Amino acid sequence: MKLLFLACLSPKTGNHTTAERIRSHIESAGHTCELRDAAEFQSPAQVANLISSNPTFEGALAIHLFKAGRLLLDIQVPFGVIFGGTDINEDVKVEQKRVVMEQVLQKARFAVAFTDKLKEEAELYLLSQSSRIYVQPQGIQTEVSEQFCWSEFLRSSDASIEHVDELRVFLLVCGLRRVKDPLYLVEVFGEWHYENPLNVLVIIGPKYVCLFFLSNSVVRQKIDPVFSVEVEAVVKRTAGVFLAQERSQQELHAAMKWCFAVVNSSVSEGMSAAILEAMDLGVPVLARDIPGNAAVVQHEYTGLLYSSPQEFLHQSQRLLSDHELRERVVRNGKLYVEEHHGLNQERETYRRLVDTLL
Repeated sequence: MKLLFLACLSPKTGNHTTAERIRSHIESAGHTCELRDAAEFQSPAQVANLISSNPTFEGALAIHLFKAGRLLLDIQVPFGVIFGGTDINEDVKVEQKRVVMEQVLQKARFAVAFTDKLKEEAELYLLSQSSRIYVQPQGIQTEVSEQFCWSEFLRSSDASIEHVDELRVFLLVCGLRRVKDPLYLVEVFGEWHYENPLNVLVIIGPKYVCLFFLSNSVVRQKIDPVFSVEVEAVVKRTAGVFLAQERSQQELHAAMKWCFAVVNSSVSEGMSAAILEAMDLGVPVLARDIPGNAAVVQHEYTGLLYSSPQEFLHQSQRLLSDHELRERVVRNGKLYVEEHHGLNQERETYRRLVDTLL
């Protein structure tokens, strides 16, 4: 069976990593899966024309009900969808988008939610048959680059490399998007750094998206140019806070392994792969207390949750002073990922669901 798989494929993003992993699951079952960036297409008609002109396509799959799912509305082959997170947490608040996503969900043969909470939200805001929404947590696999150099990473981020072994680097893994809220902790962290210069915050993540044009040219553009300029300006004038260039997945995992803690400050998450990857790597997690994060981070057991910049500071100080707490969340976080986010179960789920498209 040959599938068309649409997703947002901005380089070095969680969406891209998730899509590649799911594609490998599908192809391991003997199917062919052509992964394409949703940004290549301007309308459902373009995708319908692609499929009708390529009769070898027997089904389709999309990550994100609105950004990719809406492009499948005119196709004549069965398809499934995977919730992205912002589609259910944010886009449902916009009536025009909600109506479109409802149509997608009604036409889809199946839908996948990363968490029970995401499934409940979809059932609440979108008319859908509960039996067609399956819950499958993200599978996690980490790989650390052996060539990674921590001091070079800090130097390239303009962070001080003096006393490098004593620095306590908090790594905020996120793209420069408003929904990720990278500036949420900047002010309080700058004040904390002033009190103790060994505490620094490094923001790392994708800044660019690929835009496709009818001429087949591809242009890299900042994900949110106006917001990116704002973030860069605020970071530049805040002591102790730095912006790192995006890295490969293996280099990012190496940076996580070296840092003191991985931070999440998002307004909305489906299921943060960075949080789960940090747990798998044995690194403590400090995550903003939102439904998507609370679904995987149990406070004081697998990580620490905070609901304000001041509470972030309090939890960070606890992590610094309470070694037993640190050891506990690291141990339990790794066990949680091993038990609930293994690749084998994820692989079997997608193999089984794709078979329903036959």
